[in-house]
Amino acid sequence: MSFAHFLALGTATLMAVTLSAASASAVDAPKKTVVLVHGAFADGSSWAKVIPLLEAKGLNVVSVQNPLSSLAADVDATKRVIDAQVGPVILVGHSWGGVVISQVGVDDKVKALVYVAAFAPPKGMSVNDLGAGQPPPPWAAALQPDSGGYLRLSTEGVAKYFAQDLPAGEISVIAATQGPTFAKVFDEKLTVAAYETKPSWYVVAKNDRMIPPPAEAAMAKAIGAKVTELPTSHVAMLSKPREVADVILAAAASVK
Repeated sequence: MSFAHFLALGTATLMAVTLSAASASAVDAPKKTVVLVHGAFADGSSWAKVIPLLEAKGLNVVSVQNPLSSLAADVDATKRVIDAQVGPVILVGHSWGGVVISQVGVDDKVKALVYVAAFAPPKGMSVNDLGAGQPPPPWAAALQPDSGGYLRLSTEGVAKYFAQDLPAGEISVIAATQGPTFAKVFDEKLTVAAYETKPSWYVVAKNDRMIPPPAEAAMAKAIGAKVTELPTSHVAMLSKPREVADVILAAAASVK
């Protein structure tokens, strides 16, 4: 065997080993995980249309089931899901879930935040602080309190204010599966703000009747989020799931 032949063989072998190692490294790299956090008067099924779209792109997806009993309880439920992941996390919150992800998103595993028609109050403020001095929102008349201080939205309230752009059958399911929300959670103040140090994306629901769209736009601007506006009700992830998934995918793509 000539020296040139030997050198060529050695080079080819080295390249094969290098490519094999790189391939193994890619396989071994932990998947990115999208953790979805639902809001008040909802449960984890509110992400049902978005989940398969994200999984089709190779992302791991987990939808949290919030107890909606306190900010601390919802943060704890979300933190347990984050702790269970082995790779980077993209944390997504809808409505009240925006408060939750703002609080728990300081976790080191969280690399990006996505707010979907969500509250992003300033640190030290609650949801109710945001509306202080203003008349009660129209949807408040559709709330049904129970003996334990938890609130539900009536089916009529869901149809008129929460999900007015969905078919009647889907509205019925949302009303039936909603998680009752402890009234006092809306008085709980944000003590840390993950959006101060983590990149953020925000979906403004232009036809939202739960959170005024101008308020959503103002919060998105205040936290420096990348904004996407969609012509939807409060449940943008159910009425425009592909567009919402695209925003989440953009956030995931930014995570290296």
